Amino acid sequence: MMTLRAGLLGVGMMGRHHARVLREVDGVELVAIADPGGDPHGVAGELQILPDIDALIAEGIDLAVVAVPTQFHEDAALKLAAAGVHTLVEKPIAHSLEAGQRMVDAFRDAGLVGAVGHIERFNPALQQARRRIEAGDLGAVYQIATRRQGTFPARIADVGVAKDLASHDVDLTAWVAQSTYKTVFAQTTFKSGREHEDMIAITGRLESGVIVNHLVNWLSPMKERLTVITGEKGAFVADTSTGDLTFYANGTIPLEWESVSSFRGVSEGDVIRYSYAKREPLRVEHEAFRDAVLGEQSDVVTMEQGLRTLAVVEGALDSARGGTSVAL
Repeated sequence: MMTLRAGLLGVGMMGRHHARVLREVDGVELVAIADPGGDPHGVAGELQILPDIDALIAEGIDLAVVAVPTQFHEDAALKLAAAGVHTLVEKPIAHSLEAGQRMVDAFRDAGLVGAVGHIERFNPALQQARRRIEAGDLGAVYQIATRRQGTFPARIADVGVAKDLASHDVDLTAWVAQSTYKTVFAQTTFKSGREHEDMIAITGRLESGVIVNHLVNWLSPMKERLTVITGEKGAFVADTSTGDLTFYANGTIPLEWESVSSFRGVSEGDVIRYSYAKREPLRVEHEAFRDAVLGEQSDVVTMEQGLRTLAVVEGALDSARGGTSVAL
């Protein structure tokens, strides 16, 4: 395997983890780091902290990770595309749909890999859930509900909870169900004195007919990261903070007497917590990005997919402002 020269823009709360994982992934060598704010977490090691994206590109890198505030994604990504550098930007893809589309166009036209860091797709619990759904373990899927709650992160200043956190749930839901969003309706609140929302409740429906619900906030003193997938044969509960997946079976025994076998509800059945290898999602994400750059089969989240997720989130915010359902 050839060794890819990697550059990292931003070593803040998320960037510091990218720095660590980039040094661990086979076939990738972290050769340059840039951050105009310096190195607050001391992750540079022997590398010099470069001042900006232009200095990073000048180091002759093959791929880059952009982990700066969302408002700076477009500028960095367009410069990297122009320089011929494959790029992974942290979610959300951009601050606006127009900016995201320009990024998609730039990487497509340059024939480069453009990816978005929707890390929840690589969570072992959700990957297990999707595999088991594809295998028919849940039967028909009826509903996907997520809860993502916690304290306010002082590091986030340029977007609200919808783009920062709800984008995770929108992306993972469409990915698990293998269906795009058809409609959304949302409500928001502003309780922390900022211009951006700090709580959003979204309901909607996928093109497949699956009903979705997302409860997301920065106003809870407890941390919760749950995805509940309810279907014909029971329900999967994925705890993405621990990587655990539990199956609650529908215990109703099918009746063999045809005249009385119409559906009458469900009952409690067996409960199974699955055991499987739990790899760090960020490392799996970086391996997928590396494989995509090398032209191999990969589950990397493309910029096109990231833009669709942003469109759903923007639709939810439009719904909250207008008080009506939004068709996507």
